[in-house]
Amino acid sequence: MKAMILAAGYGRRMLPLTEKLPKPLLEVKGKALIVHHLENLIRAGFREVVINHGHLGHLIEESLGDGSAFGLQIQYSCEGPEPLETGGGLTKALPLLGSEPFLAVNADIYTDFDFSSIAGLSAETDAHLVLVDTPAYKGNGDFSLLDGRVKRDPVLTYSGIALYHPRILDGACVGRFSIIPRLNKAIDTGRVQGSYHAGNWSDVGTPLRLFQLQ
Repeated sequence: MKAMILAAGYGRRMLPLTEKLPKPLLEVKGKALIVHHLENLIRAGFREVVINHGHLGHLIEESLGDGSAFGLQIQYSCEGPEPLETGGGLTKALPLLGSEPFLAVNADIYTDFDFSSIAGLSAETDAHLVLVDTPAYKGNGDFSLLDGRVKRDPVLTYSGIALYHPRILDGACVGRFSIIPRLNKAIDTGRVQGSYHAGNWSDVGTPLRLFQLQ
């Protein structure tokens, strides 16, 4: 299975830290956020990774190279200065991801989640979302879980970790769009599995949260 790290966000909420450095290269405990993900993926048995990037993305490529230093094969999907959001970013990267289910991970989270523990997709499901407790700063959650299926009740928060089947993007064209409407449609028809992660997780979305995590 391939993994995709979503690293194309502009990082405006992290200014001024992201004026000269893309958010995935900000360090937590002595390592770039994206390097923590690469190491976790290696431990989980992944060997092929696709990374999309936009703002200052060339610095990500210069830092990580072809992935051989990590024991990985890394390919890049460049989106240019304006990010395509999750739906557009995944659609643009599909030629690199192939026709099989793939893991997708937001670059701007920090977690001890074991990527090898995520359940594979059944023939009747289009996605598997990993959910976490809703942090105090967020207020409302995104989804809920009932018997292993995701429901549209704002109880738990989407962790930024998911397994997708490419068919969830059937008919999509490369452009700027969110995957949420497609996810909601799949949820309403019972085609989205889910699981709960009780371990370490943080959305590194602001300089304050980065400082607190450090």
